[in-house]
Amino acid sequence: MIRQRWFGATGQRVPELAVEGDPDVPLDHALVLDDVSDEKRLHAEYENGTPIVVRAGNADEVRRALARPEIASVLVPESARELLELDLTELTYGP
Repeated sequence: MIRQRWFGATGQRVPELAVEGDPDVPLDHALVLDDVSDEKRLHAEYENGTPIVVRAGNADEVRRALARPEIASVLVPESARELLELDLTELTYGP
């Protein structure tokens, strides 16, 4: 089962984790970031209803991005497709 999140204030749900270029995660009106370091901007954009998508290249980046409620979806590169198989519960809380 693919876990989904709300895509900002669009009323649409998207996969929380997808390969970059996946048509199920439209980027036309989304804010696309390379990390989640700017917490003030994340909060402001989220409050405005902007869908926020973050790129991640490893398991730790995926975990940090999905820990943020503001993030609608995390995109991984095609070369790191194995990240789609992460056990997110274990990654967050441990075995």
